[in-house]
Amino acid sequence: MPAATPRHRVPAQPATDYDVMIVGAGSAGLSAALVLGRCLRPVLVCDGGAPRNRPSPAVQGFLTRDGTHPEELIRLGREQLAPYKSVEVREARVTNIEVFKRYFRLTLEGSTGHTTTYTTRKVLLATGVDDELPPLDGMRDLWGRGVLHCPYCHGWEVRNKPLAVYGRHKSVTGLALLVSRWSSDVIVCTDGWGGLSPNARRRLRRQGIALKEDEMMCLEGTQEGDLQHLVFKSGEKLARQAVFIHAHQHQRSPLAEQLGCRFTEKGAIVIDKDQQSSVPGVYAAGDITPGTQQALLAAAKGSQAAICINETLTREECPR
Repeated sequence: MPAATPRHRVPAQPATDYDVMIVGAGSAGLSAALVLGRCLRPVLVCDGGAPRNRPSPAVQGFLTRDGTHPEELIRLGREQLAPYKSVEVREARVTNIEVFKRYFRLTLEGSTGHTTTYTTRKVLLATGVDDELPPLDGMRDLWGRGVLHCPYCHGWEVRNKPLAVYGRHKSVTGLALLVSRWSSDVIVCTDGWGGLSPNARRRLRRQGIALKEDEMMCLEGTQEGDLQHLVFKSGEKLARQAVFIHAHQHQRSPLAEQLGCRFTEKGAIVIDKDQQSSVPGVYAAGDITPGTQQALLAAAKGSQAAICINETLTREECPR
């Protein structure tokens, strides 16, 4: 009598080194690795360098970790991956991703320059962004402490202090109005740009926000990174304890562009409801995707991406 035909025949899966390779070991990447490790998935996390928030004195607004130094947050994240033996974190930079029919091949470069290749069924990009700061002396030196990008992350620490908002674009108005929630002493500095509309100027006046359009020369601060003065080309010095800016950003890694991923007008990777990019099998999470940027949100998006990846892998393994 012939053997019974199996009710479901599991299709052959590609024999890859890992189920998922995560490029980036910040909040998004480590959070995704934690979820996938709990799913018993073989995962390799590639740590290509320090996270964007490294210059900041603390991560704020992160439930149970409010006030934690960024490096300590990453250390804790990596420590909590230790029980999950299917997860490996490696200090390596991914230099290339090749796309095949049902898998990917990634080239990794270690600290010594030695390269290795590994295969994986899915890829999660969590590579972060770099901020393009205005070309003023002192901006980079004070970045993360005296020069700030997010009032939700840093507003409480500079509440009720004399603040400035820097910008040479109409978006400076919205940022200044937002910052005025934390201080009644806010000055908008446009560094020689006079393009604010009459309505924008009226909104600032109504909120008691001063406007200074003079060209700036530099920022003065302490060795610890605290802001002291905004210095103008006229020689005038304006005492401020922090300045908020909306810095332009660009993708830290060229991998998404090399893969052919679609981007938004602002340069973020376009993703669907499952965190998948326009390239099937390539997912993205964290600051490289559209939306509000915050460590807690990056971790949440990393977790969401991991769940979606695991469920996709399960559907592939367990067809109807």
